[in-house]
Amino acid sequence: MELLSTLINYILMIIFVLIGVAFLTLLERKVLGYIQIRKGPNKVGIMGMLQPFSDAIKLFSKETITPFKSNYLVYYLCPLISFTLISVGWLIIPYFNNMINFNFGFLFFMVCLSFSVYSIMIAGWSSNSSYALIGGLRAVAQTISYEVSLSFIFLNMLIMIGSYSLLDFYFYQSFCWFIFISFPLFKLLFTSMLAETNRTPFDFAEGESELVSGFNVEYSSGGFALIFLAEYSSIMFMSMIVATTFFGANWKSIIFLMIISFMSFGFIWMRGTLPRYRYDKLMNLCWKSFLPSSLFLLMFYMSMFTLLIMLN
Repeated sequence: MELLSTLINYILMIIFVLIGVAFLTLLERKVLGYIQIRKGPNKVGIMGMLQPFSDAIKLFSKETITPFKSNYLVYYLCPLISFTLISVGWLIIPYFNNMINFNFGFLFFMVCLSFSVYSIMIAGWSSNSSYALIGGLRAVAQTISYEVSLSFIFLNMLIMIGSYSLLDFYFYQSFCWFIFISFPLFKLLFTSMLAETNRTPFDFAEGESELVSGFNVEYSSGGFALIFLAEYSSIMFMSMIVATTFFGANWKSIIFLMIISFMSFGFIWMRGTLPRYRYDKLMNLCWKSFLPSSLFLLMFYMSMFTLLIMLN
């Protein structure tokens, strides 16, 4: 009975995430519209509220076209794998009472994050397209590079609380949010997450001006919709991680939802205001700036932690 309850709670959470993704895409189109001095979608439903659901029906009802000489089985499975990986990542959030609470939730999150790059790489390779393959290779290099600095950033946070559980972040930030005592880490984390999710200004895997549409150029219909859902689910998931680690908000409070909305709006704002970075500068930023900075902060927090132990 407990297993059934957990399964129902998880299915409900995925449904809520998909609805959140739908309205996140609507928010993005509205915000980008006003940034570019136009209205955005406003015809389907009241103020365009039903536009995401109309787009979903349109995409899933279209014919699926398979590229010539593609590895069609792998080609079809990659979008499903991509969406499944990000959906499994939501397991670490004990939003409902009967959800799974991992003691090593952060390690599970990093594993899911590492596996997500394989779906992008294999999707680019199996499409039998030069543009898709280059987009996949770019995504692999970018994700691996930024996962190194991202791991050290999270290691800083884990040293502060001495636990791998996300639930402990809420208890340790009851009196003071971590953003006030580690603002440089927050800046590093937010920029690394932009690179990790392949969003502007680091969207080299989907560079329209260079690679037509990147690794997903050959996808249409339901496959493209699943890749789209996985990308925007990861944006919400990253916003949730930031809200938990730096703001310590209760998962059942309105403040938590407001912080997630604000962080997701930050991703959209970056897309509307910043130009695409150059690829070599992206790698230099990671290896010559982010990695040394995260290592320096790691040594600093470890020294402070050791000093506090010695004083006590």
